[in-house]
Amino acid sequence: MNSVQACTSFTLKGNDGGHVYGRTMEFGQPLNSAAVLIQRGTPLRGNGPNGGIGNGLAWTSRYAVVGLNALGLKDVVPDGMNEKGLAGGLLYFAGYADFQKVPAGQTKRSINSAQLLTYVLTNFATIEEVKQGLPKILVNGAAVKAFGGPLPIHMTLHDRSGKSLSVEYIKGTLTMMDNPTGTYTNDPPFPYHLATAGNYANLSAMPPAEMTINGLKLPPTSTGGGLHGLPGDFLSTSRFIRALLLSRFAPTNLSTKQQVGTAFRLLGQFDLPPGSILLPPGGSFGGAGSTTTYEITEWSVAADQKNLVYYIQTYDNPGLRSLNFDQLPLDGGTIKVMPLNQPLNVTVLKPS
Repeated sequence: MNSVQACTSFTLKGNDGGHVYGRTMEFGQPLNSAAVLIQRGTPLRGNGPNGGIGNGLAWTSRYAVVGLNALGLKDVVPDGMNEKGLAGGLLYFAGYADFQKVPAGQTKRSINSAQLLTYVLTNFATIEEVKQGLPKILVNGAAVKAFGGPLPIHMTLHDRSGKSLSVEYIKGTLTMMDNPTGTYTNDPPFPYHLATAGNYANLSAMPPAEMTINGLKLPPTSTGGGLHGLPGDFLSTSRFIRALLLSRFAPTNLSTKQQVGTAFRLLGQFDLPPGSILLPPGGSFGGAGSTTTYEITEWSVAADQKNLVYYIQTYDNPGLRSLNFDQLPLDGGTIKVMPLNQPLNVTVLKPS
């Protein structure tokens, strides 16, 4: 079993009142993701606690959803946005995720952890609706065959008004916590990330003051001194601080549409250089059979929650692809799958 381990997400605000949510997806094996559209009126069915396919909660998509699927499961959306601008993603949460027990006779109230974001985006428009509705269902941790075991995740959500929410299942209990930072990574649990963030309050995008000792002036030798000490490794705790501060110091005089460009520049700070994180076989974080694999940033996305456009960038093709709600057939009751195998376009420059 391989694992998602280094996902990073954040939000940005435009000067026109809109918001952009961005995230990376890392994995130790090909995810084979495709773009998907879940239309309004699509019948969906949760998987029960015994791993039975479709023997859990039945519901019909209230809202159209766009996003990316994984591992050939077209109705499992680890990241996406719905037509009301609610956006979010599932991020790996190994060692802490422990989902709800489903009592006898309650199977039809339950869904699998892999289906959590699909359920939320097809049913709710705002963070407040999520808070009211999510406790009414049960989320089980049954194994996902395509993944090779249970999918240990937690979830970040962001609505069109700018509210953000952390959703974690720990020791069999649902925990929802407002997230004013808009930032999210992997384990440990979200409160820990907030508790340690204050240790970096001294960091700033502004340069430090010039030092003077006994009349000797010692000015900074380079720009960027205000962020000296910003953690640069790939630990989830370090990525949280980096995403928190980089998104906090991002320009604020840009429109929401322009902030999509800002989001992808920031997301590039979290791309994994191939080979930088190895997954030994049989290790706690993955590895397939007897082969050592490595994580890559399979894809990055940015959701323009004001203009309702979902942008995608993949490992093999940095060119942007978009899903525009105003150009998609939102009604129809089916799931549309769109491949991401478009060729890389390279412009050959020639002198005039």
